[in-house]
Amino acid sequence: MNAIDAPLPPDELAHRLTEVYDLVGPLYRRAQRSVEQGLAGDDLAVGVRAVLTLLHRNGPMTVPQMGRAQAISRQFVQRMVNEAAGRGLTESIPNPAHRRSSLIRLTPAGGGLIAAVLEREHGLLREVGGGLTDAEVTACLRVLGRMLSALDHVDVD
Repeated sequence: MNAIDAPLPPDELAHRLTEVYDLVGPLYRRAQRSVEQGLAGDDLAVGVRAVLTLLHRNGPMTVPQMGRAQAISRQFVQRMVNEAAGRGLTESIPNPAHRRSSLIRLTPAGGGLIAAVLEREHGLLREVGGGLTDAEVTACLRVLGRMLSALDHVDVD
């Protein structure tokens, strides 16, 4: 194993992961602004878009499940679900696994809207370029996933 493939000592790893955090913050904020600008014509809040995306990718979910998946409070998710439902984009259905916690699902209008939003965003992401390989993206996802898991103890409610 050469030096570049060897696991980093804890102190060096901590310094390198700080570099990742230093990039993730501005990346997240710029991406959020870009999403907001792209959603302006749809009059869709970023939080509602996040709810619609979760339901599009995972199928019906409870509000607590969505909160855990996005590491945000159930109260915030509930407000976004209520906004989406008020626009006819989501609806509540009975949850066979839990009588008091309904499942939220996309309506046909919500499914169509989020599919169009995701397609538009996909087009923008195609322009990232840089000759990135599948192995590089896989490594990035692995690192970010480990960093997120290391913060599992942080309460979001």
